[in-house]
Amino acid sequence: MNGAHPFSLNGASPAPAVTINNAALYWLGALGIAVAALTIATPFAFHANGDNAYIALAIPASLAALAAAFMAERAPPMKALWLILSVAILLRLFLLYFDPLLSTDIYRYVWDGKVQAAGINPYRYFPAHEALASLRDTIIFPHINRADYAVTAYPPVAEMFFFAVTRLGENITTMRLALLGCEAVTVAMIVLLLRRMERPITYLAAYAWHPLPMWEIANNGHIDALMVALMMLGLWLAYSAWPLRGAIAIALAALIKPFAALALPAIWRLWDWKMPLIAGAVAALCYLPYLSVGAGVFGFLTTGYFSEEQFASGDKVLPLVAWRFVFGTVHGDALVYFVMAGLVLAALSLLAASREPRSIDSSLADITRLLLAFLFLLSPNYPWYFLAVTPFLALYGSAPVWAASIGALLLQDEVHWDFDVSWMIRKSALYGTFLLACAYSFWRTRHLRTANGGQRR
Repeated sequence: MNGAHPFSLNGASPAPAVTINNAALYWLGALGIAVAALTIATPFAFHANGDNAYIALAIPASLAALAAAFMAERAPPMKALWLILSVAILLRLFLLYFDPLLSTDIYRYVWDGKVQAAGINPYRYFPAHEALASLRDTIIFPHINRADYAVTAYPPVAEMFFFAVTRLGENITTMRLALLGCEAVTVAMIVLLLRRMERPITYLAAYAWHPLPMWEIANNGHIDALMVALMMLGLWLAYSAWPLRGAIAIALAALIKPFAALALPAIWRLWDWKMPLIAGAVAALCYLPYLSVGAGVFGFLTTGYFSEEQFASGDKVLPLVAWRFVFGTVHGDALVYFVMAGLVLAALSLLAASREPRSIDSSLADITRLLLAFLFLLSPNYPWYFLAVTPFLALYGSAPVWAASIGALLLQDEVHWDFDVSWMIRKSALYGTFLLACAYSFWRTRHLRTANGGQRR
């Protein structure tokens, strides 16, 4: 069997031979029961004790998903796959029953769809503007965040999706069902890529049972689900000998959340002008219908979001905060930091684009590295940013991916109760564990290469 074992946690070593047995299926079933019990208990615990209760239950559920990825490989494949999918679907339907508990972003999605249906550019007015007064209702409008000052922050492909979905129903249930449909595409792409890499399709448990995609898609309904689906579709197309079609899909994903573009270098070859040209043309065509507002087409993303989230100042960007803690604040240090971060990402992108020979394994490793570097250097404030790396739990399964996806649960910060853990402590725990996982992965890879070299000699 080729490829990386998800429980080896390095994403690079060959998977050892395993024995298929029914006992592993029973253990997998027990882990599924554990994930289900923790997930079912979470909404009630959240209502009683807020974010802390959610985190306290979601982290053990994610560890159970990690154990399930290990156990599923040893279980009879088709029986295990049906078990994995059954538990995943039932839990997502359960979470769909509850109104969004951890975020109100989905209400903005429905609102933007309604605004477009009324023939109004969603980048023109903030929701509480008098020009939109006739669209207000008692179900969607009261829950919109930043309603009294921020126009939409979502790029055009997201807006097109909002419009299309709300033509089926102007409510959060329809929107969440559509996003679950997007997640189904992601699951299909994971399975197809696992087959192409000749790895057990039961590695899917790492993604399907992980609480991050369950909660952030089925319950909260984040548009990242569409971004991930298009990114994974683009990768599958590229690995199926259609790189330009793959680039189009990834470019569309980047017009939902821009950092999806980090998947492009791994399918691009240096000095190939076609792919950048096509990606640019896709961006231009998608922005074209909204250009009536001119520069306002970038919405709140460029007019206030980065300042409000304290990215521009660097006050919540953990690596820069840590630097300032040791060396003090220097005028302009945020600009210097972001320039250096951009150079690091550019260097990793060039490394990915110039890699030869190139395989699916090496490309996935490069994409994972780029996404994790972005998440570390930017250190976002919200857990759903980390949905971009969750498919790689099943495909690549390295320690840093697990550390980042599990640690992302610590960023949940919707409801404050008496006992509140500061963002500094939570981010430090997340990225401290992530760096330890990176160190472990680096050490293990070198150790295995040394051992393999010794065997050859």
